[in-house]
Amino acid sequence: MPDFHRRTPRVFLTALVLLGLTGCGSLSGAGDKVGSAVKPYKIDVIQGNVVTREQLSVLKVGMPRTQVRDVLGSSLLVSVFHENRWDYVFTLKRPDAPPQARKVTVFFKDDLLERVEADELPSEAEFVATLKSSVKPGPMPALQASDEALKKFPTASKAVPAAAPVAPTSYPPLEPAAQ
Repeated sequence: MPDFHRRTPRVFLTALVLLGLTGCGSLSGAGDKVGSAVKPYKIDVIQGNVVTREQLSVLKVGMPRTQVRDVLGSSLLVSVFHENRWDYVFTLKRPDAPPQARKVTVFFKDDLLERVEADELPSEAEFVATLKSSVKPGPMPALQASDEALKKFPTASKAVPAAAPVAPTSYPPLEPAAQ
């Protein structure tokens, strides 16, 4: 009997919620207002390598491949058939705007930069400005701890030294022994 009394409020509340939801559909226009007010969250999809005007201005004809990679990063598209060509592709898809795509292609001859072909690229500041931020600007927190906050932490003399990692003395074989 006591178990029945505990379930009764939950069953009643569930029935009341279901009854209320079925009533929403019968009101003319009210369901449309609720449906238009509630929208699913859609994220921005950023893919590829972002290459800015500042990065492109650093590239000079005759630079070695390693320096080009240091400036632009590793290329996402490296063709087996075009080993002297690296393609950097970037796409940005937003729910409220048409998709953007940019492409930069660098060509090498004898492992040195020969030429660069690129779409119109944004500056770093322009690219950062296009990104959405859900953080509202406000006062910056203090980046210096007060004396009271520092007293909560142990001093260097009280700190316990970390144990040194132990290296294994032997390793298992990479391949099974031949028989």
